[in-house]
Amino acid sequence: MDANNDSTVAIRGRWAVAAIFFMNGLVLGAWAPQIPVLLMRLEITEFTLGLLLLLFGAGAVSAMVLAGHLIARHGSKRITTLFAISCCFGLLIVALAPTVATAAVAMFIFGGTFGATDVSMNANAVTVEKRLGRAIMSSSHGFWSLGGFVGGSTGGLMIVNWGHLAHAVIVTIAAGIITAVAIRHLVADLPIAQQHRKFTLPRQPVIYVIGVMALLVMNSEGAILDWGALYLNQELGSDIATAGLAFGAFAGAMAVMRFLGDGVRNRLGAVTTFRISCLVASAGILAAGLSPWAWLAIGAFAVAGLGIANTVPILFSAAGNQPGTSSGAGVSVVTTMGYSGILVAPSLIGFIGERTGFAPIYVAIALLLALMFFASGITRTADFSPDSQDPVLPI
Repeated sequence: MDANNDSTVAIRGRWAVAAIFFMNGLVLGAWAPQIPVLLMRLEITEFTLGLLLLLFGAGAVSAMVLAGHLIARHGSKRITTLFAISCCFGLLIVALAPTVATAAVAMFIFGGTFGATDVSMNANAVTVEKRLGRAIMSSSHGFWSLGGFVGGSTGGLMIVNWGHLAHAVIVTIAAGIITAVAIRHLVADLPIAQQHRKFTLPRQPVIYVIGVMALLVMNSEGAILDWGALYLNQELGSDIATAGLAFGAFAGAMAVMRFLGDGVRNRLGAVTTFRISCLVASAGILAAGLSPWAWLAIGAFAVAGLGIANTVPILFSAAGNQPGTSSGAGVSVVTTMGYSGILVAPSLIGFIGERTGFAPIYVAIALLLALMFFASGITRTADFSPDSQDPVLPI
């Protein structure tokens, strides 16, 4: 393949994997307005709903491990294709579930398709980065955030006007069209003979250190998502409408920075970008935890979003570029550890917050993020130089 053709393939692959990120975020974002509908439709309590959400998480984590195994054997392109197609139908099978028992099975499957797609698309993004010789991970996550915004912001209106089932069908069709176009242009990994044909857990301790760092970062994100509004409402005295802006400001700032993040990372390098990101995120969450006013806390959460935005993409790139470990195995372990933190941390934070309030929790989280500054050198593998045989390709 000549340089021009290789350039075209890599550039198309860059936008193809971005489309998969968008689709994955769209489906999950569309799920958010379906949650209260599911509670009323099945006539269940919040406790039962919590168990169903736990099954979603269990399915996601289980499938993340499976995806790493499959990527090691078959490459990220094939596995991304397989699970991206199945992910399109995840929301629909939950919307069709007529009973609690069938909803439980549907939630586990939905979580599984989401989790497996998450790992495989991140592994494929690492492959694209290697082909292009520059970072695209942050903007890929930006497309995920954008998809989540579109799915979440339009879902409620569609459900009110057309019903929950019609909404799920529309989302499925839209996701299917995006996926059908994108999978044709996904970039293939190295030939299977050059990959680790058998999936094994990485032996390098550094992978697990990166996983713990991902857990801490994603725990920070979950703490704002699940408890930010309650913190503003109960401890800072804001009304419900204002309290809802806690995560909105955080997510909006994070999405913007993720689209800018690749340029920052390409200019400064992964280690420097990660160090700055940790300090900005820590300062933002610390200010929110110490704030006496709701609007100051909202602004502080937005600053935290600017900092956290690029930490997870850099950690995923670092895991996927570890020497002696396949991209699928590295990304699978780090993704699983990170998402496990999101699943476990909210209940633990709630338990502690009932006794101490949420302000001390945010201060503690800020200190943990600041400590990651000193471990930032571990992200140096997120930076890479293209092989001499593979020229840097334009985006």
